[in-house]
Amino acid sequence: MEFQVPDVPLLKIFSFLDAFSLLQASQVNRVNAIHDLLWDPNLCLKKWSFCNFSQCLGSLTWKQFFLKQRKQEYRMALAKPEDFTFREARPMAYLSGNDHTVGGQEKSVICTVSSKHVLCTWDVQEGTMIWSSPVQQSSIMHLATLPQMHLAFTVDLEGTVKVWNCQDEDALATLAMPRVCFSLEICLTNDGPFLMVGNSEGDIYTLTVPELRGVSKVNAFKYSVDLLHCSPDRKWIFRKVRDLKKGGSLVFLTECLLKPSEGNSPLCLSIPFSSCCRACWAPRKTSRVTVMYRRGSFKKTGFTTFDLMAKRTGGRTDIQAHQVATFLLPVHMESPIWMGVGDGNMIVFESGPYLFLFTISGHLLQRFEDHQRTISNLWVDSVHILTTSMDDSLHLYMWEDEGRYPYLKSCCHLEHIGSDLAPSCYVSKAICDNMSIVCVVSRIRESSILVMYSLHM
Repeated sequence: MEFQVPDVPLLKIFSFLDAFSLLQASQVNRVNAIHDLLWDPNLCLKKWSFCNFSQCLGSLTWKQFFLKQRKQEYRMALAKPEDFTFREARPMAYLSGNDHTVGGQEKSVICTVSSKHVLCTWDVQEGTMIWSSPVQQSSIMHLATLPQMHLAFTVDLEGTVKVWNCQDEDALATLAMPRVCFSLEICLTNDGPFLMVGNSEGDIYTLTVPELRGVSKVNAFKYSVDLLHCSPDRKWIFRKVRDLKKGGSLVFLTECLLKPSEGNSPLCLSIPFSSCCRACWAPRKTSRVTVMYRRGSFKKTGFTTFDLMAKRTGGRTDIQAHQVATFLLPVHMESPIWMGVGDGNMIVFESGPYLFLFTISGHLLQRFEDHQRTISNLWVDSVHILTTSMDDSLHLYMWEDEGRYPYLKSCCHLEHIGSDLAPSCYVSKAICDNMSIVCVVSRIRESSILVMYSLHM
């Protein structure tokens, strides 16, 4: 086929293609000649948001990076238990939920927090500790990381916020907050990175990074801020309170927190569910949020999906939320605790020992029965899903490309995590990238174990 369209409009037309359609189109000589110009970094940024691109990309073009990641994904999807190298660290005790994986070019690095008040970084492939902080005076309660700048952020029981470069002994900056802090969130914007902190009085502080200078303070509610969750495009901030009976949730326009207007409250919108317990942003529909909530005396679980929009009229900006879909789970189904979302049209959650995949309208797509006992934790990113169970096992699933059937693929099952097979052990947390799986094995009355699996290279 001969193209008569000039290069500039042709680039515009093909810019609307997803990555896989772009690879197919590049088989045509005319398209292949301009193929590198067509390759939008956002095609990779959205799909592999867990990667540290400053390390992963190197001298590769975005097309080469895409093909490399796809090869690693393919290996991970076909992996069997014997394809992993197993390592564990003990007797350190790690706080469940405070782990974060960063995919490097040839290795994975993880940040952990121990009950001995120490922040550590580990090389997962080697199973070795790279760095540790001095022992802190108070327990570290929350951890966030900014892999693009090799920074970690902690807040302790007394409300002290610190920034670490994970190389030097001392923190880069320290800030004592006036109240106990319940949430940390990093927001990486075009104006640079910012740290948002939610405290027990319902305040949200926005701070510069790494200096921790105050940008704004907003009293979002009179109850403690349990969750701050930034949308993939950093345009929105979702805020949930700790007491489900006493308050709902708000969505803030991020720019109003970063550039506050004197005398004006930041723009926000109330989500009309007082018992919201989880919320997830769609990775590829960046203004779409799905909320899980409880309703009624029987605590029925429901899911509602909203599309958000900031509408500017003259000098005024209004936030609007359009309800896209909603449904309630059947009464007989055990209420889930965890959830995740796929391309914006699918919801994944656990119920007892089962993993379910529903559409946002409530149609059952898949049910998986890979665990014998209750699923204790669910972890979801744009590529992987990990479930951990009280039967001391974890299971890896992977999203199919571009939401294609069968949507979710069951991959590797790892049983009896760690060398300690005591019945008092269970996997409380697990995370992964395309080269490794890391989990925390909790032990009753004993220190927990950090277990690291890495694919044979």
